[in-house]
Amino acid sequence: MKVPMSWIRDYVDIEVTPEEYAAAMTMSGSKVEGVEKLGKDIQNVVVGKILTVEEHPNADKLQVSQVDLGDEVVQIVTGATNIFEGAYIPVAKHGATLPGDIKIKKSKLRGIESNGMMCSIEELGLSKEDYPTAPEHGILILDGEYPLGKDIKEILGLNENVVEFEITSNRPDCLSVLGLARETAVTFNKEFRVPEVKVQESGENIKDYVSIEVLDPGLCPRYAARIVKNVKIGPSPKWMRDRLRACGVRPINNIVDITNYVMLEFGQPMHAFDLNNIRGNKIVVRRAKDEEIIQTLDEQERKLDSSMLVITDAEKPVAVAGVMGGANSEVTNSTKTILFESANFLGSSVRLTAKKLGMRTEASARFEKGLDVENVVKALDRACQLIVELGAGELVSGIIDVNNSNMAPMQLQLRPEKINAFLGTDISKEFMVDVLRKLDFKVDAEKMVVTVPTFRPDVEAEADLAEEIVRIYGYDKIVSTLLSGEATQGKKNYKQVLEDKIKYCLIAQGLSEIMTYSFTSPKIFDKLNIPEDSELRKVVVISNPLGEENSIMRTTTLSGMLETMARNYSRRVEQVRLFELGNIYIPKNFPVNELPEEKLIVTLGLYGNTDFYELKGVIEELICTLGISEYEIVPERENASFHPGRTAKIYLNQKEAGTFGEIHPDVLENYEIDTRAYVAMLDFNTLLENTNLVKQYKPLPKYPAITRDIALLVKDEILVKQIEDIIKQYSGKLLEDVKLFDIYKGKQIPKGMKSVAYSITFRANDRTLTDEDVNKVFDKIVNSLKVNLEAQLRE
Repeated sequence: MKVPMSWIRDYVDIEVTPEEYAAAMTMSGSKVEGVEKLGKDIQNVVVGKILTVEEHPNADKLQVSQVDLGDEVVQIVTGATNIFEGAYIPVAKHGATLPGDIKIKKSKLRGIESNGMMCSIEELGLSKEDYPTAPEHGILILDGEYPLGKDIKEILGLNENVVEFEITSNRPDCLSVLGLARETAVTFNKEFRVPEVKVQESGENIKDYVSIEVLDPGLCPRYAARIVKNVKIGPSPKWMRDRLRACGVRPINNIVDITNYVMLEFGQPMHAFDLNNIRGNKIVVRRAKDEEIIQTLDEQERKLDSSMLVITDAEKPVAVAGVMGGANSEVTNSTKTILFESANFLGSSVRLTAKKLGMRTEASARFEKGLDVENVVKALDRACQLIVELGAGELVSGIIDVNNSNMAPMQLQLRPEKINAFLGTDISKEFMVDVLRKLDFKVDAEKMVVTVPTFRPDVEAEADLAEEIVRIYGYDKIVSTLLSGEATQGKKNYKQVLEDKIKYCLIAQGLSEIMTYSFTSPKIFDKLNIPEDSELRKVVVISNPLGEENSIMRTTTLSGMLETMARNYSRRVEQVRLFELGNIYIPKNFPVNELPEEKLIVTLGLYGNTDFYELKGVIEELICTLGISEYEIVPERENASFHPGRTAKIYLNQKEAGTFGEIHPDVLENYEIDTRAYVAMLDFNTLLENTNLVKQYKPLPKYPAITRDIALLVKDEILVKQIEDIIKQYSGKLLEDVKLFDIYKGKQIPKGMKSVAYSITFRANDRTLTDEDVNKVFDKIVNSLKVNLEAQLRE
């Protein structure tokens, strides 16, 4: 909500900067989003008086004027036709800036020097709504005599600081200037001046003009109305237009502007009907009929239903309650008698109606938060007071007030010692009572009973009273203390640390985490080509499943990963890199009479511009991150869900840790994935058992290394791991590293054979190795490869 600070100062005397005001109000619970300075784009524009107007000697449509700016007289050339001698006008001097980042400089127009510019309303960023008497095209003629040279922003009401508040949904009372002024007064410990509302009635009786009937008091707890006759429609006074504009509301005419002004001031939406268009001089508040039609003020036809509350006359709807009035009862320039409505509608009903009709308005936004039923008549009287004061009409005597609210104010016990214990403070009883009274709570100091005002529906318990007290006392004044009592240190255990480390490692490699359901369908086993006698088919069956597709607890995470990959593939995601840490559920016995064993599985899934070796690299990087130095990868050809020639198992300390490889083409077809996909499933507990996160310092080697390359011809079925095992076995302590750098098949290689090349690095910790030392080891390696693998050295 936007509020000019001058409006706040009408009710509270404060002399602080906008920044100090914003900081203090935010600390006391009224969060300030920002402060806007109106007219900040207008600089060096002052009041001037035209002394002379002469025709331009070299142009028919230009005029040359001498303008008195108080401290100097300047010559200005203009094409405006509405200026005259003696007129007071806004003048942008040399060096001035205007909205739109327009800069004014001295210039020559047809040979005549011009030292500034006379300004129109458009050039000052204003409109006809702001200044109804201003010409559409022409210089703004000020309506009076003003000090020459005075800043035009002060004259036009643009020298204003507007504070924007973020009002939470539980504080509808702060959706009003009075509510924020009350908060300001308490925050700065100043007096809050409530505006005095007095209505001047002119005779007759309102009951001779209209009758009101509320058929649904549940949706309309209170409905009040007054009649204004001899209405004179016209522009609002400048001070009202300035305030509405500062609050972001467009001025329209005096009647509409008064309803908007009071809505902003009191927080109570209002509406004015043209009484001549109210059939039967009767207002009925009822539920709409299904398919009933109303044309609202925005000239749109709205179809209503019986869940909506409407205001009708004797024949037709004339307004959607709490949302918008009807075009058939709109106040126009020919209106002579109006009915002012002020009501309280059930917030939830207004919200649902506005949502159904797709028309959220300023009024509905306030009603749906729950307004104070006691504010209805106060706001109505304030609007009628302004009508009379501004000469916009005469008030008919009497008010019709249909009040079915029967709301009893809430009473709460105030226990200072309890509140201090709750807050950890030492606030005096007198301060508590004083704060609550300034916030308009009634406090019985003897019985220590607090009566909550009706405009504070958010205060429901003693803890709410404590909040009211401490926010005014100052959160910054609460002394920080250490926790007392015994408590364990809050930190993650080793298993949780390892889970995080696995996630960080996989995310760093470009994988995204997913979560899939632990419930699944029995059909997945057939889709995964799992044999009928497989242990994976022994599952925990859910007694009351939501459906067959969620009727068992999963024993493999492969299906969930493939379903996610298939969903992405069907949506034309070209490349997918996923991982999941999820449990599988293995029954301990059958029939199941105890909780199953839960195993945490790390599942990886890739497709698109990838292959088996990339998945292997991801796993090896994960193993390295976990500090696991020894692992073994062996081919796997028995898993029916995977491709028999492109699948492997990984072992850690001779214990199986998981399976990874390319998914079988038949399984991919079952999941409608028309590209190669690769999945790994690793047992978390096995990783946990072999993880070593302790880093040990290893000094740089003192002695140089010797590297030898070896190229071998071996049979196709020989695995590189078999070769590496022999190299490691016969190298002893001198081996530092062995790297495969080439596998080749071609015309120079016999059929059924392949060329495998390694780079082997040797180093000793206690001496510099000689060629003789390395040759002995190298010869052992070569001989063993020949004997065990029938390998041949490739020349």
